[in-house]
Amino acid sequence: MSADELVTVVVPARNEESFIGACLESVLAQDWAALEVIVVDGASTDRTAEIVRTYQERDGRIRLLKNPNGTISPSLNLALDSSRGTWLVRVDAHCTIPQDYVRRIVKHLETGRWGGVGGRKDGLGVTSAGRAIAVAMASPFGVGDSLYHYGTEPQVVDHIPFGAYPAELARQLGGWDIELPVNQDYEFDYRVRRAGHQLLFDPSIVINWYCRQSIGDLWRQYRRYGRDKARMLAKSPRSVRPRHLAAPALIGCWTLACVFLVTKRARWAAVLTIPYPAAVAGASLKAMGRLATLDDRRFLPLAFLAMHSGWGQGFWEGLADHIRHIPESGAQISFSGRVGGRRRL
Repeated sequence: MSADELVTVVVPARNEESFIGACLESVLAQDWAALEVIVVDGASTDRTAEIVRTYQERDGRIRLLKNPNGTISPSLNLALDSSRGTWLVRVDAHCTIPQDYVRRIVKHLETGRWGGVGGRKDGLGVTSAGRAIAVAMASPFGVGDSLYHYGTEPQVVDHIPFGAYPAELARQLGGWDIELPVNQDYEFDYRVRRAGHQLLFDPSIVINWYCRQSIGDLWRQYRRYGRDKARMLAKSPRSVRPRHLAAPALIGCWTLACVFLVTKRARWAAVLTIPYPAAVAGASLKAMGRLATLDDRRFLPLAFLAMHSGWGQGFWEGLADHIRHIPESGAQISFSGRVGGRRRL
C-alpha cells in the first residue's frame, strides 16, 4: 500500500486499564495493514499508560501521547496534529472492533461521497444492571431517534458514533471543540454537515461498546451529557433535535406537577406525572424479552429513568450555568476552542 493509504486510528483513553488491552488487540488485528495507532492518555491515574507501553514494545505501529487536560477534545486534537494518515478513525477505549472494521470504513470514505462514516454501537453488559442498560440504550424509547444504537438500514444521519473522517477535512474544520468536555463528537458532526458534507451510518459495521455497569454511573453519565448539550445548543441553536429536548421537558413537567401538588391541584399533577411511568412500563415490557433473567429485567425501568432524568436535570443545570457565565460581548471563541490562533489544553 502507498503512503496515501495510511489510516490513523485514534484511541483517547483515561483510566481504562480494564479495557484498553482488549481494545488494542482488536485494532492491531485489523486486516488493513497500513495503520498508525495513536493512543492519547488523558492523565490516567491507573495502569492505562503502562499497558499501552507494553503493546508499543510488541508493535511499532503504536504511539502514546499525553494529554494533561484529561478531557477528550484535546486528546483528539493532539492526535489529529500528530497523525500522518489520509483517514482518521476514532475508536473508543471501551470498544472492540471486528477485523474488517477499518477496511469497510475506508471503503466508504474512498468514494468521496461522505464527510464521515460510522457503524452501529452495540452495548455490552457484564453485570445485571449493565445488561439492562445495554438493552435500554438500544431502545427508541431510551435514546429517541439516535439510530446508531439500533438502526438496521444504511442511511444519512446527523451524528455517527466514534466517527471516521478524512484527516484533511478534520484539520480544515479546526478539530474538536475543547470548550465541550462531552458532546464534542456531535458538535463536530454538526460542523461537518454545515460544511456541506454528509454522514453515513452503516449498521453492518458493528462497534462492541462496554456501557456503564450500574444505574448510578449511567445517571451521572447522562447528567454530563445533558449539561454539555445545553452548552452546545447555546453555541449552535440550529443543531437542536426533538430528542435533545424531550428529557428537559420531562423534568419541566415534574417540576410543574410539584407546584400543582403544593397548590392542592392534584388532578393536574397526576395529568403531568402518570403518562411517563406508563410509558416506562410499556417500553420495559416490550424490551425485557432481550434479557434472560428476572435479576436483569428488574433494572430495565431504572435504566430508562436514569437516562431521562439524568439528561433532563443536566440540561437545565447546564443552561443555568451558561446564563450565569455568558461571556462579554467582545469575547470571541471559535468552534474549535482556539483563541488568538492557539489551541488551549
